[in-house]
Amino acid sequence: VIVYKMHNIVIIVATGVCHTDLYHLFEGMHKDGFPSVLGHEGAGIVESVGPGVTEFQPGDKVIPLFISQCRECRFCKNPKTNQCEKGWASGRHAMMASADSRFTCKGKKVLQFMGTSTFSQYTVMNQIAIAKIDPTAPLDKVCLLGCGICTGFGAAVNTAKVEPGSTCAVFGLGAVGLAAVMGCKSAGAKRIFAVDINPDKFEKAKVFGATDFVNPKDHDKPISQVLAEMTNGGVDYSLECVGNVTVMRSALESCVKGWGVSVLVGWTDLYDVATRPIQLIAGRTWKGSLFGGFKSKDGVPQMVKAYLDKKVKLDEFITHNMTLGQVNDAIELMKIICSVPVSKS
Repeated sequence: VIVYKMHNIVIIVATGVCHTDLYHLFEGMHKDGFPSVLGHEGAGIVESVGPGVTEFQPGDKVIPLFISQCRECRFCKNPKTNQCEKGWASGRHAMMASADSRFTCKGKKVLQFMGTSTFSQYTVMNQIAIAKIDPTAPLDKVCLLGCGICTGFGAAVNTAKVEPGSTCAVFGLGAVGLAAVMGCKSAGAKRIFAVDINPDKFEKAKVFGATDFVNPKDHDKPISQVLAEMTNGGVDYSLECVGNVTVMRSALESCVKGWGVSVLVGWTDLYDVATRPIQLIAGRTWKGSLFGGFKSKDGVPQMVKAYLDKKVKLDEFITHNMTLGQVNDAIELMKIICSVPVSKS
């Protein structure tokens, strides 16, 4: 095994499946993004370290990070963002992988998806893209903090900056949306509208703090109008957790004029998003959130601690436990939940 400079070999113990994996397979489908080892929501143990590694040692429990934190670039030094110039994402969002990879198959390069590739027994990670976590943390739970839970929770707490006593609406009740509901609750929101076309999701949303459920299919008027009528003009904060540009517009227009804030959380880069200028001229703010605004190496260990202190839920997000050999079955389950067309290949 070659141990690369500044890199660690990590044994992946547990990984979640995320809609972004499906997006890459069935929606983005960039011709230069394959072949690739998918997975980006994992946790593991450092097996060995390469030359120059100073932060880790074999045996450390870690979470691979799809957003680096080098602590040296202008983005890392700026408290306004969690982005980093040295990660895979600097300029290759469409391919969702760096051109460089430590994976090969039959002598040919295989891309490392989002710089992590957690659907593997081992992965190779630069030390700027791993978070060392509490050694008592259960890896089969905290792996979820590698993407979805931090993304939704942080979008509410860090990006929207939900205030106590406020009214919120979360569009889409997948793991990211449920985490956003949890974030709104944690921030002290008084009323949290869970918006989804699947009524079966409301009971789960209540577990995380939702107070009201709205199904757009139950109404013959735009969901923004429905919410405006229920809240005397619109919600204070809305979070779009689907990755659909039509829903993004609905989420914005569901906010109250003057101070409403709408956050784009769901990942997509396929279509333009639009609204009438008056929506923004009237005082609404439209912004985006990547990984919940968490500076990764700092924020993930904090979220692990919050889970261990019972301030953040994780167990309640888990619906199935499967082996790595069943990863294709897990993908099929997620296709059903997300209504993604089944591949013909």
